[in-house]
Amino acid sequence: MTRRLAQVAKKVGVSEATVSRVLNGKPGVSEGTRQSVLTALDVLGYERPTQLRGERARLVGLVLPELQNPIFPAFAEVIGGALAQYGLTPVLCTQTRGGVSEADYVDLLLQQQVSGVVFAGGLFAQADAPHEHYHLLAERNIPVVLVNAPIAGLDFPCVACDDAVAIEQAWRHLVSLGHERIGLVIGPADHIPSRRKLEAAHMAAEALGRELPDEFVQRSIFSLEGGQAATAQLLERGVTGIICGSDPLALGAIRAARRRRLSVPEDVSVVGFDDSAFMTCTEPPLSTVRQPIEAMGRAAVDLLCAQIQGTHPRLGELLFEPELVVRGSTAPPPAH
Repeated sequence: MTRRLAQVAKKVGVSEATVSRVLNGKPGVSEGTRQSVLTALDVLGYERPTQLRGERARLVGLVLPELQNPIFPAFAEVIGGALAQYGLTPVLCTQTRGGVSEADYVDLLLQQQVSGVVFAGGLFAQADAPHEHYHLLAERNIPVVLVNAPIAGLDFPCVACDDAVAIEQAWRHLVSLGHERIGLVIGPADHIPSRRKLEAAHMAAEALGRELPDEFVQRSIFSLEGGQAATAQLLERGVTGIICGSDPLALGAIRAARRRRLSVPEDVSVVGFDDSAFMTCTEPPLSTVRQPIEAMGRAAVDLLCAQIQGTHPRLGELLFEPELVVRGSTAPPPAH
């Protein structure tokens, strides 16, 4: 450290104390001197202090769990566009099964000295997943924003859709059509948004003087195939309305109904979640609960940039209200 101070001070022609003030972000140094010290650090091959990383690397990591679900490219488009307005460049990091992990991407982003990281979906929402890489980012004081409901203990600003409101809207819609046997297809037991959806479904049923039996709840991985397998179980138990935790799950539910020679919506009604791209083009067009992607993505970038600029936004969640979009996949249940 002392050798570094001496070399930088000699290069710039200032005292070691001045160099120390710049590296520690202390006042009392002119902007010209500060920039000269930072440039000398770069020229001599020294790593800048983490709190000054944003002045060199105008890069922001955007970590997504996948691109197959259209909701994630949609978030990437909004977040990337909003970052560009701040003069920041997104570095897209997409996981693949058996490929590069979230932790690997975090190591890579740290090597690139990124100004911050946005996680849109990911392991932060799964209680049983590894979280050491999030703690590493916190230790390094890297600005981070999460898009989706996180586990407790990760103290980053978070932008999320209100899962409880989403389920309440979908549930009331199916009940208003006359459905009494309503099933739920959601993610794994450790997935926080799915936990919230399940809790909201129990409350929605209770508010109408009913119960949601355990056999009407199926857990699945978030894929079309997972939705199909889970729905097949629910159809055997006689449900007439199905609420799904994502649009791909809902498309799987429709496929499962058709495999049983059931018609959607005449025999079974299906509601998705996200209102991702092309849901108007499915057959039938999917009734779904729309996440306000534009507003959520822009809010995430605003929260991140506030941190990069040195202010500390309020921790906790910024909840956004979803909107039920009724299309052709829901109708009254078949008459008995």
